[in-house]
Order: sequence, then structure tokens, then C-alpha cells
Amino acid sequence: MHDAARAYGWAAGRRGAGTTRGSGLVRSVLAALATVALAGSAAAQDALPAAIRTALGAAGIPDSAVGLVVLEPGGRTFLSHNARLPMNPASVMKVVTTQAALELLGPAYTWRTEILAAGDLRAGRLDGDLVIRGGADPRLTLENLWMLLREVRARGVRDIAGDLVIDRSLFQVEEVDPGSFDGEPTRPYNAGPDAALVNFRAVKLTFLPDAERRTVRILSEPPLADLGVINNLAASDGPCDAWPEKPVADRARLTLTFQGNYPLACGEKVRHFMLLPPLEYTRAVFDHLWRGLGGSFSGRVRQESTPSGARLITSLESASLADVVRDINKNSNNVMARQLFLTLGTLPAPPATLDKARDTVRRWLAAKGIAAPDLVLENGSGLSRVERIAPETLARLLEQAWLGPSGPELAASLPLAGVDGTLKRRLAGTALAGRVRLKTGYLENVRGIAGYVHTPGGRPLAVVGLINHARARDATGVLEALVIWAHDHAVRKGCCTGMQDAAGNPRREERASP
Repeated sequence: MHDAARAYGWAAGRRGAGTTRGSGLVRSVLAALATVALAGSAAAQDALPAAIRTALGAAGIPDSAVGLVVLEPGGRTFLSHNARLPMNPASVMKVVTTQAALELLGPAYTWRTEILAAGDLRAGRLDGDLVIRGGADPRLTLENLWMLLREVRARGVRDIAGDLVIDRSLFQVEEVDPGSFDGEPTRPYNAGPDAALVNFRAVKLTFLPDAERRTVRILSEPPLADLGVINNLAASDGPCDAWPEKPVADRARLTLTFQGNYPLACGEKVRHFMLLPPLEYTRAVFDHLWRGLGGSFSGRVRQESTPSGARLITSLESASLADVVRDINKNSNNVMARQLFLTLGTLPAPPATLDKARDTVRRWLAAKGIAAPDLVLENGSGLSRVERIAPETLARLLEQAWLGPSGPELAASLPLAGVDGTLKRRLAGTALAGRVRLKTGYLENVRGIAGYVHTPGGRPLAVVGLINHARARDATGVLEALVIWAHDHAVRKGCCTGMQDAAGNPRREERASP
């Protein structure tokens, strides 16, 4: 049990009120939404800056659908609009999950995947089963699994006479229907959490047009015998304005069929898809990698806990949590976020459940003194129609993160405007490029940002903007106006110099008033 978790007094098996999936989760959402009217009437609202109001008008979005907060960590709040309104944050919710993990698990935390033998090994032959015990590694890629299996071969295992046993018992969760969220079951971002997750269950398909032969080849990586890729694409002329990247998926036959025209002008394209169920995918990948390493295997795959008496052959430590958090936030990786959220559910002890993960986050926020009656958690990734949080809660979380020891890790994980991640093309070529770190979020009817705007005074402003409206798709200009206003406001008021008193606290009396 981690020292940080011990300090917060976790209660094993305790359920957070109103956080369960199903009826409890619905009740939690309704309770949060019931506070909307009170939040709007009781909280003092700052007048919206003219630039933001203009951007809202241009997008056709009323100010009642927007929640905004701009504050200086340890200092004053410069803008507060619908700050306590519970709103769907989309992927901005990843800020909550990743910061909770950085504080509770620590940036050096790693996940461990183990390979065990349930049988005797004689002259390279394992007379029994090979066990993969999943440790919930969010980034167990093909390359990492290959390295792990190469180590197994180096330790003398060549022929496996038994089955491949997958131990997924670290997570106790229901299987996720990959098409339930948005009707896109072949999209890898819809993969559910899995203690033995391999390569996000994804297959990379590369589309290679040949202008001379007027053909289009499709390369699969990894090439899986259980997955059929049917190529009925025809090379065509014309601009690359559309091409049929969405296949016809046959989940019974495990085939992806591509048909229609592929414009030669598109050149080489890469897309990722998901079709095989978890066990079948792991079996197919294992078979491909193991045979490539010179091993033999003809058994079945089955899911069960590690048999008693199984002996450890080797193990693989994952990348550090700090690296994983960077991947999650820079690229808004939903699958990794769900893995991390459930990892929080292993506190104080495994197995993890969604209820335990939700309770962990609530207790952590309460211990930090951040009241979050508005918070509704489903899976911690933001890929949810029911998750809710108030802009004020996010802003206070960002404030405490910046002032705390894990602040540098969180800030470094956020996309940098005009430079990388989901902000690579935002504010590029402007004076703010490289000075704005924001987690972005987007779903149908939802758009949001949360992060830091670095000011000329040397300290950042925490900035949160959430929009829940049917025209949220058109609200990019609103959020950019918010970021620009926050930076320009700091310049005009001369705030955020980072002056401190002898105790290291911000010297409020030396800050300019807003």
C-alpha cells in the first residue's frame, strides 16, 4: 500500500455515494444537474469580457451554456462565469484522473506484467500452461510484448504443450461493448479497460496506392491469422477529399471489408482498427510473436487466475507513470486513461473496481479541501455522456497542482499550443505559441479546455473553459478568445510576478487588483 494512500485513510470496499454505474450513476447525474439553477443564481458572475462575448455571438452560443474560470494559483480570481455549474468536460476529465494518479501513486510508479509457467520445463518443452499475468500496463505495445517473450525464449522455453492462460483478475469490471458509446465498434478508442491489455487491441492498416498498377495494397501490422482484411478498393483519380476508411465490419466472421474508390492523390495513409475480442486478440498476437521467435504453440487461450504453484519466468516493468500521463494528456488517449483510472481502484488493495476508483478520487479531492459536489465520474477518461464537473473544481485542482510537488509533471503532460499533441495546430504562429499548456476535450455538444497560460510576469494563470451546447463544434474561437484574454489581462494588470513573503506564500498585497 502506498504511503500517500495510507495517509488519506482509504476504507477498503467503501462505495462513493451516487457513483455506481446504472441507476446510482443516473441519480448522481440528476442530483448534479439539479444544482444548476442554484449555481446560476447564487454565484456572483463576472461580466464577460467583450472579446469572449463577441466570440460567443459569432458561434451562436448563449453565455448560459459556458463555464469559465481564470485565476492565479495562490492569488486572485480574474474571471468566474457559471463557475459552479456542473458540466460535461469531455476529455478534460483526464486532468482529474492524471493528477490524482501523480499524487497518489507517484510519478515513478510502474506496472508489472509477468510470465509464469504452470508445468515442468524439460529440454525447452513446457509440459503445461504458459501464464500471462496482467498488471494493467496502459502501454503494453507489440514491441514491449515482443521483448518480454524474447526473454522467455532466452530462459529456455521453446515449445508450449499446454494452453495460454490470461490472468486479468487485477481488474474486476464488466466487458465493454465497443459500439455502445458512439456506434463505432472498430475504433480503438472504444476499447474497454483490461488488466492484460495488449497493444490497445488495435491493428494498424497501411494503405499503399500504386499509380502505375492502379492498385491499392493494405498492409496489416501485426498480421493476424484470425483477422481477415478484405480489400475491394479501386484506385481512382481526383482530389483526396474523401475515401472509404470506414470498413464494413463482420464481428461474427472477424473480417474488415474495404470497398469503393481510393484516390491516388491521397498517397499512403495509416489507420488503426479494432475487431477481435480481448482474448482472441491476445492469442493471435502471442501466436504471431512467439512463432517469430522460433517457438511452437498449438494450444487454446483461456482466462483464469494464475494457478497455484505457477513459477515466475520473467517480468516486464512498464514506462513510468510520468511518461504514461504525458501520453494520456498530450494525445488524449482514452484507453490509457481508463486503465489509469482503474489502477486508482487498486487502492488500498486489489482487485480494482470502478466503484473503488471513483471513491478513491472523491476521497483524494476531499483530503485536499476541494469540495466537489458537482463531480460525476464514470470511467475517468471523459469518453462519457454522464461525467460532470464544475469549472471551479477544475480550476482549484489546477491551482493546487501548480503549487504542489507534482505540478511540473502535470504541466509537462499538457499539450503545448502550436507545438504538440492536440494543440499542435492551435495558436500556431502567434505570440502565445509555446506559452499555453491545455488539456482539450471534445464530444458531440461538448468542448472544453483546462490548463495554464504562462504570463510575462513569470507565473501562470489557471484557465478553464467548458461549453455544453448543440453548437459546441463551432466554439473553438470562444476558447481561443478566453486564452488570449487571460494572457492580455495579465499583461495589462501586471499580475503574476510570483512575489513571495518570507514563508514562501504569495504576497497578495503586492498584486494588482483586477
